[in-house]
Amino acid sequence: MGEDSPRDDKAHAVRLPRVVWPLLAGNFVIGTGVMVVPGTLNDISSSLHVPVAVAGQLISLAALLMAIGAPACAAVVGAVDRRWLLTLALVWYGLLHLASALAPTFETLLPLRVISMVAPAIFTPQAAACVGLLVPPRLRGRAITFIFIGWSVASVLGMPLAAYMGGTLGWASAFVLVGVLALASALWVWRTMPSGVRLPPLSTAAWAEVFRSQPLMLCLGVTVLSAAGQFTLFSYFAPYFKERIGITPGELGLLFMWFGVFGFAGNAVMSHWIERTGADRAVLAGLVMMAASLLVFPLGNSLVLAALVCLPWSLGCFSTNSAQQARLVALAPSLASGSISLNTAGMYAGQAIGAAAGGWLIARGGMDDLHWAGAAGMLLAIALSVRATRLSASAFSGSSASPASRDP
Repeated sequence: MGEDSPRDDKAHAVRLPRVVWPLLAGNFVIGTGVMVVPGTLNDISSSLHVPVAVAGQLISLAALLMAIGAPACAAVVGAVDRRWLLTLALVWYGLLHLASALAPTFETLLPLRVISMVAPAIFTPQAAACVGLLVPPRLRGRAITFIFIGWSVASVLGMPLAAYMGGTLGWASAFVLVGVLALASALWVWRTMPSGVRLPPLSTAAWAEVFRSQPLMLCLGVTVLSAAGQFTLFSYFAPYFKERIGITPGELGLLFMWFGVFGFAGNAVMSHWIERTGADRAVLAGLVMMAASLLVFPLGNSLVLAALVCLPWSLGCFSTNSAQQARLVALAPSLASGSISLNTAGMYAGQAIGAAAGGWLIARGGMDDLHWAGAAGMLLAIALSVRATRLSASAFSGSSASPASRDP
């Protein structure tokens, strides 16, 4: 690959391996399943006779499982063929969502929901890590952001559809949808993913190197804080807008779709823009846009104004996490399996923290304070990201190569 001409690189960029498509589809299903609860929270609360703050535990506890599971799985699945691993993760996801749809009580639904989240803990980070083995090093950032577009598509199609189905047909119908899509996606991954793709398990010394790297740790802190800031409010979109503007299920679905369309657009632009600007600047741009939305969120006192207020947030939401993954790979390519898994853990830990904090505020009558708590987390994430950029630049000063260009 070192002898490829610039023209050859362009050809490689166009002809990504076809396996990126089922991996994108898998992330779509994973994302739809993760976001199915925020979209159906009102119906889960009413039909299972629990307060909204209690129903929010479906988000916080599931996210906690994913946060613990992502690095734990990365530590033990290195020798497993990724064709088997990714396929079985989606099968597990599908079967547990179908079982969840049959849950008669909240006490039955909660453990089923939590253990189903083993699949996202495995699929998203391992798909991102193994796709790096299937493309030339210069295209890693593009390939990783490309398969993460599946999460953006989930926000465009999956989450709005789930929200509409939950409001009209009941929450269980949305869980059935996720279950069927997961099983279909598992079949596609099995048929397309080459056999024998394995990532070498990180040694104890390699894990220690990950944790000793201050730039990597600061980047992971950015992920935790930004996710916590978002999910303090995003987890409770349905009850928030029902209380504030009397939103209907159809309107909620449209709002989620609006959010998702621009989330998709932001991620698609990012997949092309990131190679020109660098991952650090891309992350900062996304964080600033999300902070802006959270700071002015109370101005969204009608459906149209709510959509406008959410616009910067949606543009930065998925694109920022895609850029974060590319940023981690560029900082330390040989540690990508561990750092990306920790990044996924950080994202889910932030979700757990945000959902729990939001539920705590709502239980104490603090619905109006959700956006302030979210904005505080986002501003801290911005400060941490700037610090991480300065540290990484200092680490590579005196070298003519950027971190991204140091790949073999």
